[in-house]
Amino acid sequence: MKKMMVPAEHALSQTEKQFDFVNYRRLIQQCNSMSDVLDMFAKFPKLSSCNYFITMWKVAKNMSEDQKRFERQLLYQHPSFNQLCDQVMKEAKTVKLQQLMFTLYALIKIGIPQNTYLVQVLLRVVQERINECDETCLSVLSRTLEAMEECKNVEALRAGLRLLVDKQIWTLKHIFTLQTMMKCVGKDAPFSLKKKIEIKALKELDKFSPANSQHMFGALAALNHRSLLLLNECSKMVVTNIHGCPFWMLMNILQSCRDLQYQNLDLFTAIADYVTTTFDMWKMKQVLSILFAFESLRFRHINLMNRFIKRVLDESQSLNQKEILYILHIYSSLNHFHYCKDQQFLEVITSALNPYLPKILSLNLLKAVYYFCILEHFPQHLFNQLLQENIINELLVSDEESEKAEFMLRQVNACLELEDTSILKSTAITLKECSSALFHSNVEVENILLNLLENKSLFLKNVQLPYNYFVDFELRMDSKRSQLFPISEADVFTTKPDILRVALLCVPRSAFCFSTSHPRGVLGMKMRHLKALGFHVILVNTWEIKKLDMDQAVTFLKNKIFSPESLPTPIEFAT
Repeated sequence: MKKMMVPAEHALSQTEKQFDFVNYRRLIQQCNSMSDVLDMFAKFPKLSSCNYFITMWKVAKNMSEDQKRFERQLLYQHPSFNQLCDQVMKEAKTVKLQQLMFTLYALIKIGIPQNTYLVQVLLRVVQERINECDETCLSVLSRTLEAMEECKNVEALRAGLRLLVDKQIWTLKHIFTLQTMMKCVGKDAPFSLKKKIEIKALKELDKFSPANSQHMFGALAALNHRSLLLLNECSKMVVTNIHGCPFWMLMNILQSCRDLQYQNLDLFTAIADYVTTTFDMWKMKQVLSILFAFESLRFRHINLMNRFIKRVLDESQSLNQKEILYILHIYSSLNHFHYCKDQQFLEVITSALNPYLPKILSLNLLKAVYYFCILEHFPQHLFNQLLQENIINELLVSDEESEKAEFMLRQVNACLELEDTSILKSTAITLKECSSALFHSNVEVENILLNLLENKSLFLKNVQLPYNYFVDFELRMDSKRSQLFPISEADVFTTKPDILRVALLCVPRSAFCFSTSHPRGVLGMKMRHLKALGFHVILVNTWEIKKLDMDQAVTFLKNKIFSPESLPTPIEFAT
């Protein structure tokens, strides 16, 4: 019997069919580059084209960005590249949807430009087939859209995904799928959908792994949905499993807390304690990044900040200008003094900044001087450089930064005049007057004062002082703070030696470090300067006042104003 001749085309097809069953790991093992994958495609062009791009992504996953860029150039120049793209577009409507989703994801991850015809065609096909999505497809599509820039086809797909999530939310089995979709549907999703997602997540809380809890912070931030229940429960699990949490995840959690305006003392303390106890395993830049994130949350962890000071003292030579400014910003904002080594720390930071002074931007120079002022440190050569006429003019004419610069210059001026320093006291920076219309009366506290004192003449409101300082209420008292004396606007700039000027400052919660009564830098400096102007300063926490009814608020303010040793009962006012 004659042996039947198999046509070459048919033989190739059979080989390809056999090859189609080869484990993808073997395909990857045979390919060391994306060009190798295209060479494989040239040999077996009838194998499902999607497999090739998926394989390219798997090959490229461990490459550096520079290597990927080089590989892409070789890819575009390969003679089989256009043929593969055409074949993918032809098969897009018939391949399994999962395969199509992974192909689109692979294209984006290996860096094929989003505006190419190939990517846009696949986006449109996915739109047409979106109702075929199962949970895996939803997850892959969410990750893909999250990595893409906005365009009409992406917006249309995102809108379709939101509708699909709204429909399928209760059938989802995996927490990571839910979290991936939260990141994708985004901040513009309808509130009703955000609420559904929150309820779904709360129902699945007992299934949360430590990783799920960590990722939930970023997912909620991407969704811009502040669910206190979810955040509190996830915080508990993060605290319990904090050891071993990688740096990038700690930063993700803290940045998400900032974005969501969520503060949790146990969570922040656990993260700071963990970094403190494992301090030697962290790079200086990593600790600085964590401290910077804490500063944005107003959280001051004394042990970690003190430990970091020691690292700065040991490694100051390695600091660049940006890092020095970050350090000064953090320590001045949180008004942190290390009582044993604060002067040494400030001198070391000053020395580290000196090499950058010849080329430093004027605004950065002003920031550095301003931060030093808050920290009560006055390096003369920095002031000399800042107070040059051309530097001041440059700062005040900058459209974008002039308002911020003017505020900082006013504070520097006040420091030169009021602090215990002989530096350039005769030097003044000419600045325009600041309108008192910028300040607003605290009507709530004013009403409480009226109820307490029963006499409008016993206090002044909205008092404008030298150096552009502002006091909510001023009182005049005896030195023992047992009696009040009448005051008029004419008395603002006059006082008798035996009369105590009392400044009531109505301060918001944001003026203090989180969960403490420790004033932050700007408030701390204002209190110093008011004392230098002859005031006894009393802080009235506005958020505490709001919790009280009138009788409680009157008692609260009475205890604040009058000295505990001489608190009169009943109150008798001098006339």
